[in-house]
Amino acid sequence: MKSYDLGSEKIGRLVRHFAVPCVISMLVAALYNIVDQIFIGWSSAGAAGNAATNIVYPFTVLALGLALLVGDGEAAMFSLALGEKNNEKADRCVGSGFSFLVVLSVLLCASGFLFKKQILGIFGANPNEKVCYDFADQYFTVICMGLPFYMIGQGMNGAIRADGSPKFAMACTLAGAFSNLVLDPVFIFVFDMGVKGAAVATVIGQVLTFAMSIAYIFRSKNFHINLKSMKPDFFLLGRICFIGAASLIVQLSIVIVIAVNNNLLSRYGYETFASTGVAFGSVVPLAVVGIVMKVFGIVISVVIGISLGGQPIIGFNMGAGNSGRVKETVRVVLRLVLAMGTAVFLIFEFLPDMVISIFGKGNSPEYMEYARLCVRIFLSGIIMTCFIKSTSIILQSIGKSGKSTLLALLRDVIIFVPSSIILATVSQNIVTMLWSALISDAVSFVVAVIFLRAEMRKMNGNL
Repeated sequence: MKSYDLGSEKIGRLVRHFAVPCVISMLVAALYNIVDQIFIGWSSAGAAGNAATNIVYPFTVLALGLALLVGDGEAAMFSLALGEKNNEKADRCVGSGFSFLVVLSVLLCASGFLFKKQILGIFGANPNEKVCYDFADQYFTVICMGLPFYMIGQGMNGAIRADGSPKFAMACTLAGAFSNLVLDPVFIFVFDMGVKGAAVATVIGQVLTFAMSIAYIFRSKNFHINLKSMKPDFFLLGRICFIGAASLIVQLSIVIVIAVNNNLLSRYGYETFASTGVAFGSVVPLAVVGIVMKVFGIVISVVIGISLGGQPIIGFNMGAGNSGRVKETVRVVLRLVLAMGTAVFLIFEFLPDMVISIFGKGNSPEYMEYARLCVRIFLSGIIMTCFIKSTSIILQSIGKSGKSTLLALLRDVIIFVPSSIILATVSQNIVTMLWSALISDAVSFVVAVIFLRAEMRKMNGNL
């Protein structure tokens, strides 16, 4: 911010300066989730192991959502308190948030162990598929043990950024991700622990992130964590949760989507037959869709990173009344996003086997057939998805949070979930239901264009 003038510097240079660290951070977070599936896919667990991680994944997303509910709200309240020069309030914001995170994480961990069977069932686990179910049980048990470390580490990351140490916040995440990347093959292959080994490696990475975060927050110069500041302030906690609610809603939408799709895949997978005449079953589609969703997440992480890179430029120039630079920034961001969307679309449509091969080899003909269909159909609207996600962040940047949230929910929940249920129920076919993603993309794309054009016209011009 000191080296670049947001009101006069070249837009392309500014976007690059702000976008690169954002893209790196988002990619690291996305890779954290995909590494386990890559190594499990190459292990003896194969598709059954990947299906198991897909079953457990929404529970970790729920944990992340609760962590961000507190963490993002806490960071915003802390920043406001610093701006007010109210150091005592700043201490209580971080201290109360920390205490609340500890309580929430322990409660979710205990609930996970008490209701493990029911939770696995909600997310699509089928006891009749014994191998897959046992893998899911093993993975869930270890992941559940690490929930307090995961939630506290992720939740306190926002306070560290708000304290003026974004690089250290990123280092905490990078350390955990790198640890997971190195330890996964060790525990899975060297120690021959399979799916359980992947979970152990993940938890160790989470503990490392947690330890670095704890070491920082107890040494911060701008806030002090002690018994006094950690005493719950229920008024502040209410404000923290109100501000952080949007982050929780986004994560809950992911949980809903995965839970609904997993159950539909498990139910109708036995009624859908491959060209070989063999039913796809539940393990194959659960494994494939889990992988495709993670690949999708990698693409969207880059899109969000690029779009967040334009956020400070758009916000600054909106405040300065410089609509010309706002529109130019929007154009630059959308060009980058659409160029990337086009590139990955071509890869998904013409080289699906290259994408699939990253997650193992020697899979059954049914697995390969459904994987190709899933990549080509489910991700066929990826260019529109990139535009939708970027537009949502642009709208947020110009102060239209209502439209931004509506657009995000429209694509991910409001249209996608009902269309998946309708297509699967009517056709009783898990290939047909894949088209729900394209339907959702098409409708949401039209709405995104309408929203964005309306806002640009208010600035006396069009895109």
